[in-house]
Amino acid sequence: MGKERVALITGITGQDGSYLAELLLSKQYKVVGCKRRTSTICTERIDHIYEDPNLILEYFDLNDSSCMWKLLSKHKPTEIYNLAAQSHVRVSFDVPENTVDGVALGTLRLLEAMRHIVPNARFYQASSSEMFGDNPEYPFDEHSRLMPASPYACAKVFAHNLIRNYRESYGLHVSSGILFNHESPRRGETFVTRKITLAAARIKLGLQDKLYLGNLEAHRDWGYAADYVKAMWLMLQQDHPEDYVISTGETHTVEEFLHHVFDAANLDPQKYVETDERLFRPHEVPYLLGDSTKAQEKLGWEPKTKFKKLAELMYNSDYEKVKGETNETF
Repeated sequence: MGKERVALITGITGQDGSYLAELLLSKQYKVVGCKRRTSTICTERIDHIYEDPNLILEYFDLNDSSCMWKLLSKHKPTEIYNLAAQSHVRVSFDVPENTVDGVALGTLRLLEAMRHIVPNARFYQASSSEMFGDNPEYPFDEHSRLMPASPYACAKVFAHNLIRNYRESYGLHVSSGILFNHESPRRGETFVTRKITLAAARIKLGLQDKLYLGNLEAHRDWGYAADYVKAMWLMLQQDHPEDYVISTGETHTVEEFLHHVFDAANLDPQKYVETDERLFRPHEVPYLLGDSTKAQEKLGWEPKTKFKKLAELMYNSDYEKVKGETNETF
């Protein structure tokens, strides 16, 4: 019998955390899910695996070093996936201190706890394509210049550099996944893709009249979150820790996503969609396109879900969700 595999996931109730937990449970891991305390129940993304005997939920906060030391001492994880963050880029301009403290110093606190308590564990850091910011020299790979254009992105650069520093300084098995935009039916409702699919469903069912959006010309490299969490796991199975770009290698505008969704709903966006200047970022990232050649060659990973299919599956999920809620109301 091999050593029990124990994975600790910060941010388990988020989109990525829920898909990753499913994947690891299917591989017979014991999964320790770390979540913030909230006044309302926010575990809907993991309710379907809540009864799994290998899933343990613990309270956690990025700003609390003591809980990190306690949880690592208690569970002795063999793998740590640091996914927790205030991850809304636009909101980071409104709450910059909170965002930076959690993303940057939260990662530092967790790395410090790891190197003292479980130095032989393997650590995954959720880096972000937002770190490339308004760098015009795309496509971006692991060596591209980082030019962050938001407090969130600046904090992610700090955390990303910490990974290299701790890897080189202490010989820890720590890796960063530079994930480009990845979406799913579990995406938060304030993110533009989910905002579009949910609005289309509500408009189709006669529950909403208008959809207000910001910059429709922003280009993003969009993939499917369920595909991307597999890359996270693969990184920690390698003999040597490294950083990897995870992307589709295609870029599309917000307007293209909008049209695919409204086509799926058989709706004309010109009748329902309006631009609201208040939704623009103070510093826009105009163009994101990733080069995931390294991940394909070293990890054997590649994206499975195409852009149009992603838009359609998200819309269909939201249509069924809204329809079900409407039927319950009446």
